[in-house]
Amino acid sequence: MPLWQKANPTTALNMNQELSLHNSLSRQKEVFKPLKPGFVGMYVCGPTVYSDVHLGNCRTFVSFDIIYRYLLHLGYTVRYVRNITDVGHLLDDGEDRMSKGARANQLEPMEVAQKYTNGFHDMMRIFNTLSPSIEPRATGHIPEQIEMVQAILDNGYAYESNGSVYFDTLKFAQEKGIYGDLSGRKIEELIAESRDNLKNQDEKRHPADFAIWMKAAPEHLMHWNSPWSVGFPGWHLECSAMSRKYLGEHFDIHGGGNDLKFPHHENEIAQNVGSCNCAGAGYWLHTNMLLMNGRKMSKSDGNTISPEELFTGDSVHVSKGYSPMAVRFFMLQSHYRSTLDLTDEGLLAAEKGYKRLLEGFHVLLDLTGATGQATDALDQEINQLIDGAFAEMNDDFNTPKALARLFELVSRINSLKGGQLPLTAVSPATLERLQTTFRVFIFDILGLLDEDAAGASGNNQALEGVMQLVLDMRQTARANKDWGTSDKIRDALNAAGIVVKDGKEGVSWGLA
Repeated sequence: MPLWQKANPTTALNMNQELSLHNSLSRQKEVFKPLKPGFVGMYVCGPTVYSDVHLGNCRTFVSFDIIYRYLLHLGYTVRYVRNITDVGHLLDDGEDRMSKGARANQLEPMEVAQKYTNGFHDMMRIFNTLSPSIEPRATGHIPEQIEMVQAILDNGYAYESNGSVYFDTLKFAQEKGIYGDLSGRKIEELIAESRDNLKNQDEKRHPADFAIWMKAAPEHLMHWNSPWSVGFPGWHLECSAMSRKYLGEHFDIHGGGNDLKFPHHENEIAQNVGSCNCAGAGYWLHTNMLLMNGRKMSKSDGNTISPEELFTGDSVHVSKGYSPMAVRFFMLQSHYRSTLDLTDEGLLAAEKGYKRLLEGFHVLLDLTGATGQATDALDQEINQLIDGAFAEMNDDFNTPKALARLFELVSRINSLKGGQLPLTAVSPATLERLQTTFRVFIFDILGLLDEDAAGASGNNQALEGVMQLVLDMRQTARANKDWGTSDKIRDALNAAGIVVKDGKEGVSWGLA
């Protein structure tokens, strides 16, 4: 895998176009100016692989896939780093999420990590996201994290207590004056909000101090030798260490979900400055949360749905199953910094919109006979709409407004086909530009697949991935002797024209 992903020169735009990003650190839009012209270093916080990836995570990674794709389209060479958290992410009771997942599944922690990493990759393929340039794991970078802890200690911004090492938040805030700049929180507000191990509050000098190295209890499953104790690194440390290793002390973009702004990203900045007096990223981008039916998703009150249930329709919250591309299109209809409300009505509308966009593209490919001039009013109008679509993407990757421009063009395309608008008023160069723009936008920038065409050619990798997930769900139901769910999945697939066969060599499926 190349360390730097290069843009496709046949689709790249001119990088002289002004791209603006909303920087969470400054709380305003800024013109994007990479540290090295033509190159972008981008780090995005990846999943904690102790359970299946949930739909809110998928929304975040699809959003950054769009950002990645558009940077490539503009002609930048991009190093996209997205980590895998497989140690150090603590629960409120102080237990590591990976250890808890291992106990729950009766597996070794690395078996848990591998299982759910594979599942995460499957889901990312289903949503047609591009793979990052580098995908480092926290457990593969323990030496780098120990080195960073030592540097923070040497600089006087951490202290050792009973084998654990804590970041001295109060001292750092008083001397550097930047703690809370990203999240907008004041040090006094943080006392009651520390998410660190509650059992070890008496080891700290201040309640807002956070662990950068934790001494492991005897029963803890994941631990390493260090100068301070046999233990494991703090959750926040891994991203500071790995972003620095692969992108340097200063890089361009750091991204993640809005829920990571505090404490995770705030503490990353503190660790970076505390270890080398370097702030890390120049631009911080955050996606907003995914709601369902106007409320926060919650397993406790049943207001939740998994990606698999969304694809199969096996949920009280949806009237049917939706294809991965319909769901991806639904996500693109909201700006990445806005909340996204998942509803059955919204999904139905997105499914229709996705199909209308693809139908418009196919109609466009069949249009011939353009003989107009660049000075014709219709020709100019089409070019202005094309320019507008790219202008919206240059305005902080505004996919919903870019889609609105594309649908205005779909209306013109359908009118050109029906004869309501004269094709002779469109120049050959503009028709070619329109066809290229639609192909680039739909497939390269928005990352959509033509599911009907892919299904007809037998190469629909997304469908393959969805079917594997569905069959895994059915196999789990059968293993639990939940014959009702197993039969429901089989019958739903049969109704969709997909036949499932159980044989001695395993389960197979095919179109009826």
